[in-house]
Amino acid sequence: MIFKRVGDTRPYPEHGYLQKQWAAIAPQQVRLDELVTTKRNLDLEALLEEDSTFYGDLFAHVISYQGELYLEDGLHRALRSALQQRQTMHARILELK
Repeated sequence: MIFKRVGDTRPYPEHGYLQKQWAAIAPQQVRLDELVTTKRNLDLEALLEEDSTFYGDLFAHVISYQGELYLEDGLHRALRSALQQRQTMHARILELK
């Protein structure tokens, strides 16, 4: 199994972080098998695009909430890592209480 669990909702409270605020969080490695997805479907085009991060963050966005790590943004990056036989990826992790 690639992820800890596949979800389709965001069970954590709205955080209101903007791209500039996310950029202030230093990326760190996270294991793919510790992540719970918040999207059940993937846009295949986003997965296959060479420059899929051109307009966005280079790192996935993960929410740490109540002992779980939720993959909020970057599902295509996580799957690309898994397809390349990697068990970890770099992500910005926001801790919510």
